[in-house]
Amino acid sequence: MDEPAEIGRRVQQLRTSGGMTQRQLAEPAYSAAYISTLESGRVRPSETALRFLATRLGTTYEELATGRPAHLATELRLALTDAQRTLATGAADEAAEHYRRLLAEAERLDLLAERAEALLGLGDCALESGELTAARGHFAAAETLLAGEPLPRRARAIRGRAVAHLLAGELRYSCYLLESTIEELEARGLADPEALVMLYAAVISPYIDMGAHARATHAAETALALAPQVTDPALVAGMHRQVARTFLAEGRTADADASLAKAQSMYRQLRLATDLAHCHWMRGYVKAQSGELDAAEAELRTARSMLAARRAALYTAQVEVELADVLRRLGRHGEAAELLSAVLDLDDRHGAVHAGGAHRLLGLMAEERGEVEAAEEHYVRALALLERSGATGDLADLCRLLGDLLRRTGRTEAALDAYRTGLGHRAAIGTTTLGPAPPAPC
Repeated sequence: MDEPAEIGRRVQQLRTSGGMTQRQLAEPAYSAAYISTLESGRVRPSETALRFLATRLGTTYEELATGRPAHLATELRLALTDAQRTLATGAADEAAEHYRRLLAEAERLDLLAERAEALLGLGDCALESGELTAARGHFAAAETLLAGEPLPRRARAIRGRAVAHLLAGELRYSCYLLESTIEELEARGLADPEALVMLYAAVISPYIDMGAHARATHAAETALALAPQVTDPALVAGMHRQVARTFLAEGRTADADASLAKAQSMYRQLRLATDLAHCHWMRGYVKAQSGELDAAEAELRTARSMLAARRAALYTAQVEVELADVLRRLGRHGEAAELLSAVLDLDDRHGAVHAGGAHRLLGLMAEERGEVEAAEEHYVRALALLERSGATGDLADLCRLLGDLLRRTGRTEAALDAYRTGLGHRAAIGTTTLGPAPPAPC
């Protein structure tokens, strides 16, 4: 919004050119004295007042507040919708080019809302391409731009940052961002259904990975209860996809598959390719958990192919870890090892949970070949990655594997240490996000 003097001159110019007196412009909501004070630049009008005056003067709020024709912002918003469609149906790098051009245009026109939307789009593109540091930067910049807006308007930026930290294996900080935002929304009485569903759905994954199953279930139940009030079908589909994880954790495989089928149907109608690939990925995981390995392989290969076609490198690598587990269970160790060797660079950059999973699988296969030293090395590397991420359930299971290996090779004390480590993490389920805020990861 421009300075009061500029807005006042604009109001006066439009009023006089329209042949209106100050009283005619003001009534019935305001007084002639208020219009006089406004036109002299001695008061900053509220948004409500400007919207009323814009209607009376036959113009738009944007033009009255900024002097820019409204069609410029409208055209930019349409172009942002096109960029969003490119991200949904094309490759992330192509969409990012669109968003960068639109960000520059929004900055030139000083359109705050459109700048924030372009930054959010760039953050989504960076998430898909696995550029997690860049993603955090874009989401943080959008959040800063929207600092003066109500908290629900900032929810998407906060969720984006939380997802970036989650993908980097920083589970505890991801939970903190989401939990603190939910608490603030509820404490302020800002019960915005779309913002809450977005945040509750996003917190399910880190809860599950941390072993906080009761919290994940509560988040899923809350999101499901709020879903009828949400009008965005993509948001509802994403909620169903995340809720499936809680069903699976409870052993409700049929419910998990049904929830994923709902999400898949909605994503197909909306032509959201990456999200559809994630449904295939999750259904593959469900099939693997229920022992349907051939069906699991088919779903995971479909997900891998779709994500690779979109050049979503990080997601593709994560699917390959889970596909490798299925191949190992099918006895195809060579294929599994080949897949895993391509994703081990995840531990240098991001994806600590899946990199830890890759080392765990390589350790299992080495142990099955009788290569004890190689197995132990992979287990220890996996342990370091999972300890950093806070993936409690996976960490406890890995400590069991390492303890069993050490016990079989006669190192009883070392085995006991490994078991104690696993038991300690298992005992802490659901408590790791309590207490003071964790430090932000570097």
